[in-house]
Amino acid sequence: MALLEILRYPDPLLKQKSAPVSEFNDQLKQLAADMVETMYAAPGVGLAAPQVGALQRLIILDCSAKDEPADLLVAVNPEIIAGEGDSLEEEGCLSVPGYWASVKRHATVTLRYQDTDGQVHEREADGLLAIGMQHEIDHLEGVLFVDRLSPLKRSMFRKKYMKALKEKEAKNAEA
Repeated sequence: MALLEILRYPDPLLKQKSAPVSEFNDQLKQLAADMVETMYAAPGVGLAAPQVGALQRLIILDCSAKDEPADLLVAVNPEIIAGEGDSLEEEGCLSVPGYWASVKRHATVTLRYQDTDGQVHEREADGLLAIGMQHEIDHLEGVLFVDRLSPLKRSMFRKKYMKALKEKEAKNAEA
């Protein structure tokens, strides 16, 4: 297994739509395993393939508490087939480090997906797992959580984030 580089906003790959997975092979399993290792090392609770430069419909999630056994979900070609209720929770993203914002999502969802062998599954979720599923599937559509903010909040985010990015680059150039 290998740690993969996590792309950061404003990388243009993060805005591209991912292609469905049609081949369930060792390369897909290796990508999933590398993504799992990368997510845990980050540390994060979810990761989508586009975040590591692979424009494939693959997400991983583990929303279990640190002191609980892993509840790892590896979902290929995931799609939300039902969603109910509203949730407004604060989200962050490994591709937008250091920034958090409240995002409106469904409170409960039903996910249909394939595993890395191509078998179809359905899973219902609420709470953090439901939010994570929606967040990671957004990545497959080229949507970041900051794209779901109001225009004013999105504009404020961009200004603040880009300023911080430029300051960090200037500091690195001096070193």
